[in-house]
Amino acid sequence: MRTLTAIFMGLAGVMGAFTSHAASAQGFELSSPDIAPGSTIKQAFAFNDFGCTGQNTSPAAAWRNPPAGTRSFAVMVHDPDAPTGGAGFWHWVVVDIPATAALLPRGVGTPDGRKLPGGARQIASDFGTPGWGGPCPPVGDKPHRYVFTVYALKVDRLELPANATASLAGFMVNANALGHAGFSALHRRGGC
Repeated sequence: MRTLTAIFMGLAGVMGAFTSHAASAQGFELSSPDIAPGSTIKQAFAFNDFGCTGQNTSPAAAWRNPPAGTRSFAVMVHDPDAPTGGAGFWHWVVVDIPATAALLPRGVGTPDGRKLPGGARQIASDFGTPGWGGPCPPVGDKPHRYVFTVYALKVDRLELPANATASLAGFMVNANALGHAGFSALHRRGGC
C-alpha cells in the first residue's frame, strides 16, 4: 500500500508541476495592431515582386507574459500552404531578440535590420534575403494561411552561422524554446 501511495504522490507532484508550467505558459500571447487573428492581410504588408504589388512592410508584432526564465525571443512567419512540396515558405525569421523587448514595430523588417532591437538579427527568408518578405501566393490559389509565432528562448543568443537557413534557425529555435504563442491570418493574391 505504501508503494502505491508513493507512486500516486509522485505522479501528483509531476502533474502539479506540469499544470503549473502549462498555466504559466498559457498566458504567453502574440498580437499585432496591424493584423487581427483570422483576418485578411492587407496589401501594404504583401510582397512587391514576383507579380505581387504590395508595399512589403513588416507588420508590428507584440507579445506579453513570456514564461519565466526567458532570455531571448525569436519571431517566425510561415506559409504552410505554399506549393513547395511540403516545406511551406518562410516569410520572416528574426532571432536573438533581447528578453527586454516586447515588440517589433511596423516596418522594422528591412533587409539591413538596423531598426531591430539591439542584438537581434534576421535570417534569410525563402525569398533568399534577410528581412520581411510579405505574402505573395500563386495566382488562382485559395487563400494561404500565414502563421505568426513568437518563441521564448532559454538562451541569450542562438549559435547560428551567418548563412543559416530558415529551417536551421527553426530547428535551433525549437530546441531552445520555453514556450511559444501565435496567430494566423490569410492572404490571396487579388484579395481574399
